[in-house]
Amino acid sequence: MTAAAIHFSSPARIPYPGGCVTEPAFFALDYLVKWRANVMIGEQPHPDAEVLTLLKAVIADPESYGVTTADAQAAKAQFLEQAGQALEQEGGQRAWLEREFA
Repeated sequence: MTAAAIHFSSPARIPYPGGCVTEPAFFALDYLVKWRANVMIGEQPHPDAEVLTLLKAVIADPESYGVTTADAQAAKAQFLEQAGQALEQEGGQRAWLEREFA
């Protein structure tokens, strides 16, 4: 497979409701950890999947999803780049998302 074997959109602007109930950065982290999108892994669609959870499963066993370890790591890097930017816009840190993969 190619490095683009796993496809998903970038997260949209985080819908922070405002107020003082939740800090924007922590709200954003929670949103991104649970963020859902349509994911294509090779030819297999995964509609409305929890992206982080699915990526963790693919990284743990890429062969069962028909992709290589490099494909899985490229998808992880894409997620960290895109979701990390969204998190940083809300005052969070990309390292918080990196820890979710540990």
